[in-house]
Amino acid sequence: MGPALIDLLRAVLDKEALFRFRAKGFSMVPFIKDDDVVTVSPLWGGSPGVGDVVAFVSPYSERLVVHRVVGKKGDHYLIKGDSAREPDGLVPRINILGRVRAVERNGKEILLGLGPERVLIARLTRNGLILNLLLPIWRLIRPIARRWAT
Repeated sequence: MGPALIDLLRAVLDKEALFRFRAKGFSMVPFIKDDDVVTVSPLWGGSPGVGDVVAFVSPYSERLVVHRVVGKKGDHYLIKGDSAREPDGLVPRINILGRVRAVERNGKEILLGLGPERVLIARLTRNGLILNLLLPIWRLIRPIARRWAT
């Protein structure tokens, strides 16, 4: 996501308001999918914790990215997409714009991934295990979930 969206996001968060936008990409699957609506809040003077999903400007590409904090070293954060093979590297605190507070898919709020389970998800993501664990479980649950939804 380009510079115009970054500037708009910064301006809104500087006014201590929430910012909503449509996510693009697949690096946060299964918790955030392409076209989900993501709500970002300011950090309000706090620091993100391990497991938090954050919006940040990549120091390498200068693009807006939404990924999970999987570690911390001083004032730098190790950040990685839940389904990404490699982490984004150590990102300075100043590059982190806000924290993801809500995710909506097809008009419904998605709760999994932002609650207390986020710390476990961060540990699994950091070690590249999240998809190896969730994919088989999802394959078992998906047919039941489809029948339940109808």
